[in-house]
Amino acid sequence: MITGLLFCSVPVTGMGQQVGAYGVQDTLRSGFSSVKNELLPSHALELSEKNFQLNQDKMNFSNLRNIQGLHAPLKLQMEYRAARQIQRLPFLQSSHLALDTLKGNDESISFEDILNDPSQSEMVGEPHIMMEYKLGLM
Repeated sequence: MITGLLFCSVPVTGMGQQVGAYGVQDTLRSGFSSVKNELLPSHALELSEKNFQLNQDKMNFSNLRNIQGLHAPLKLQMEYRAARQIQRLPFLQSSHLALDTLKGNDESISFEDILNDPSQSEMVGEPHIMMEYKLGLM
């Protein structure tokens, strides 16, 4: 059940509108829509680059399954899922340190480490509204 999550086809994320509860785009949470967001990728390698980490995980899990058996990728996927659920409140930036440690990304410096400063984030929202949305009260 869990292995089917990574071995299915690669989804194209971020290409469509986010529809709210009443079938209308939720402009407050997803921003204004534009025709450019609805178009296909502008370059052939854009999807490959966008899904690089997913493809890398698929390959690593496939190798791990061939070497150690079915239990090893299942265990890692359950640990990844548990680490993804550890977050701060919705209006605070979460670092996902446990997930980075599990994936081995805690020892490398990447683009996001330098240019992902939470104080410069454009995601500023009303804490009470964001918490109500997270709890399903809105």
